[in-house]
Amino acid sequence: MLRSRHTVPLLVIAVVIGGLTAAVALLIDWIPPQATEQAVRTDELTWFVIVASIVIFTIVCTFLIYAVWRFRAKPGDESDGPPIHGNTTLEVVWTIVPALLLAVVAVWAYLVLSDNEALANDREVIDVTAEQFAWTFTYPDGQVESGDLRVPVGRQVELRMRTKDVIHSFYVPEFRVKQDIVPGITTRVVFDATKPGTYQVMCAELCGVGHGVMRARVIAMPEPEYRAWLDEAARTVAAQPAPEPQAGNAPAPEAPQAGNAPAEEPAP
Repeated sequence: MLRSRHTVPLLVIAVVIGGLTAAVALLIDWIPPQATEQAVRTDELTWFVIVASIVIFTIVCTFLIYAVWRFRAKPGDESDGPPIHGNTTLEVVWTIVPALLLAVVAVWAYLVLSDNEALANDREVIDVTAEQFAWTFTYPDGQVESGDLRVPVGRQVELRMRTKDVIHSFYVPEFRVKQDIVPGITTRVVFDATKPGTYQVMCAELCGVGHGVMRARVIAMPEPEYRAWLDEAARTVAAQPAPEPQAGNAPAPEAPQAGNAPAEEPAP
């Protein structure tokens, strides 16, 4: 148990360290705004971990700094310190508390992941193709493709993602979703956009020399606007004429078969 002469210095050190650490965590805009339901759940867990880390960091640094200052050896003193037996109660406490904290975080993370990946019956399924160094998005009718991803607000979107070459990773910071895209398999990511706006898609996996420019936009819009855009894009694709065969690719005329050549007319 702390003696009274230790209490005040410990509290002063704790207030200073805790205040500085909390200020760094809270006053700096570390994360972008939330734009999906998944972001809300993820941020709640993230802030719980941050607050718990601040508390633990403050306690450890407080006792460490005080011990270094208060119980430091005098200059020239090379003798051994007095033999001190550990405090069994304290050791039990600092073993049980971190174990319980880890258990809470593990269960909470499992619940968040389960909720974030739960599929709704009524959802928009969009195919995503990644390649060095571009994104292609194909919409449910299979006719409309775009280099930017347009999604409806208020309706769940499931992205089914494939890659043509190496590993890529789909990441939108405001959505708090990230999923690797691995050659040979189809990976999925689910999100429910809650706020109209334009957000950036980036590849979060080093995929080659053009990795830094592998970007696209997510345009979240109200569902009526999304449907109107999708219908207009489908009509535009349907109205386009079929591509004509390129020069040099037309089939060569068949050579007349032997015995079937037309007879020559007699000269007058």
